[in-house]
Amino acid sequence: MSTKPPVYYNADAVRRFLTWPLVNNAVETALTAVVKHHCQELPAQSFAIQPKRSFTACGDHSGKVLLTMPAFVGNYRLQASPECSRELGNHRSTLACKLVTSFRDNPERNPPLPSIHAHVLLFDNQTGQLAAIMEGTDLTTWRTASASVVATKHLYFRRFGVQAEKEMPINVAIVGCGVQGQIHAAAFCANFRVRKLNLYNRTEAKAQEMAEQLQRELGTESGTQILVCRSANEACQDADVICIATYSKEPLINIKDLKSKQGVHINAVGAGVVHFSEVSPDIYHQAKVYVDCYANAEAELKGFPVPISAELGAILLEGNYPNETDISVFQSMGMASEDACVAQAVHDAIVSSADDS
Repeated sequence: MSTKPPVYYNADAVRRFLTWPLVNNAVETALTAVVKHHCQELPAQSFAIQPKRSFTACGDHSGKVLLTMPAFVGNYRLQASPECSRELGNHRSTLACKLVTSFRDNPERNPPLPSIHAHVLLFDNQTGQLAAIMEGTDLTTWRTASASVVATKHLYFRRFGVQAEKEMPINVAIVGCGVQGQIHAAAFCANFRVRKLNLYNRTEAKAQEMAEQLQRELGTESGTQILVCRSANEACQDADVICIATYSKEPLINIKDLKSKQGVHINAVGAGVVHFSEVSPDIYHQAKVYVDCYANAEAELKGFPVPISAELGAILLEGNYPNETDISVFQSMGMASEDACVAQAVHDAIVSSADDS
């Protein structure tokens, strides 16, 4: 019996190997595995088992919560990436559990702290022994933005053609300039041709700070125009794609804020007590709504105003894209299977890099 202790990957070690090709591939793998688990008509090449996440409140404070997110993703493949020189063509399985603390008031501390802290535990799926502990805060941030990238690719661009995401310039609105707003802006500029980036935040100074940071990172050669807007309406009125990620308890965007008679896609990544409170019901009633996982939606979208059209993974597998003029919404909740696949991909890249050296 092996007595090898688990390896620990700190934030710097993880961050070094987080790239959009690696994370996007892992997230797509997880999304399709979830669908294949309960769809008998599709080849059962991969599957995912992920119980509903558990929430443990820290006393009576609703803003302090511990989440546990276990998953087993079986019989799947990851595409080879530049970060990993090892052959990834073989099927593998991953057993993992992510532990997350969400302490909403952390940013108001002195000094400020992130509201989310996370670690992913990777296990040997043959023996059950703990193989690795991975700092998961950046991993969580990236995989959440990656899910929005994947959703935008398949729910927005693919309605215009199979190469549209490489050819079509888009206007993107970011509503909420916190951690998720920042990573979404970076992700969309890295993965798509963003012509114009509209930023809105309740505190305008934060949006301005984010705009200046993005301008430094992107440079003038990107051709992306970055604007700080005074309202969500101003940010969204000419947007093809909207990414909204706030704790708002009230709707921040309404149907009148969207382009009329033109296709619009919304990535709703709200982390409020009610996950869908930041988007007005009048949008949902005119939209096709997609989720990452039906089971998660059933558990966490109580009182959702309209039926769910499909799981995102089913769209990846079947290609049943929205029409060009549709409003589509990806109601993002995040999945343990995404964390498992991304953590496995990062672990493989780290091990491969060590072997090469």
